[in-house]
Amino acid sequence: MTDQTQQPHRRPTTRLRHGAALALLPLAVACGGGEDDGAAERKRASVTAAPEAGVVAPAKVEVIAGLTGCTAEIRIDAEELREGVCRTKRGEYRITTFPEDRFQVTWLDSAAVYGGKYLVGTRWVVSARPELLDGFRSRLGGTVRELRGIGPTTAP
Repeated sequence: MTDQTQQPHRRPTTRLRHGAALALLPLAVACGGGEDDGAAERKRASVTAAPEAGVVAPAKVEVIAGLTGCTAEIRIDAEELREGVCRTKRGEYRITTFPEDRFQVTWLDSAAVYGGKYLVGTRWVVSARPELLDGFRSRLGGTVRELRGIGPTTAP
């Protein structure tokens, strides 16, 4: 027998259909989920949406800056975080984004030493005067968190 007789003859359209099915397989697997309803609900609950803008964080420094009305000057572009500074008529503030939750947790733990209020979202933090944070929250979402500094406090 020759090689031609050992392999069944396929029409080009059959090969095309098989190729198309294989090309769509990764897309179907990625969109298929495979999660139970509870896992999907927990994942949705952990994302912070910006009410006015309809944007879902985590976002890039540039996106968050645009939503606050500035163009950020990138100060830090590292593996663990990106930080941009905004200077506007209302004041100066910093926007920090993180590629993973663990980097944000470490950053917040370190910032707790200094105390203060921060607007915290999904893998991003805005550091600004408290009066600016409330205005940003309606555009960005997130939660205003007060971090306690170390040392004695002036309150009884």
